Amino acid sequence: MSNKKNTSTGIGLGGFIFLVFLTLKLGEIGPVQYWSWWWVTSPLWIPLLLILIIMLVIGFLITITTIKNGNNMGE
Repeated sequence: MSNKKNTSTGIGLGGFIFLVFLTLKLGEIGPVQYWSWWWVTSPLWIPLLLILIIMLVIGFLITITTIKNGNNMGE
């Protein structure tokens, strides 16, 4: 058994894509120069938004199944 620790110190795919978009936007290169800053920063906030939506859907499904099965905690 080895005690190797795998730690990631990279910026990840989303961070890399953001840096590419940021460079193209600031350098006024290609169609990216006309993009809104919302789209330039989208690789940073879209994954967080997807995680939030998935968590809300799971919470909703848990609530619905709990109510449907009659396992209300208030009773």
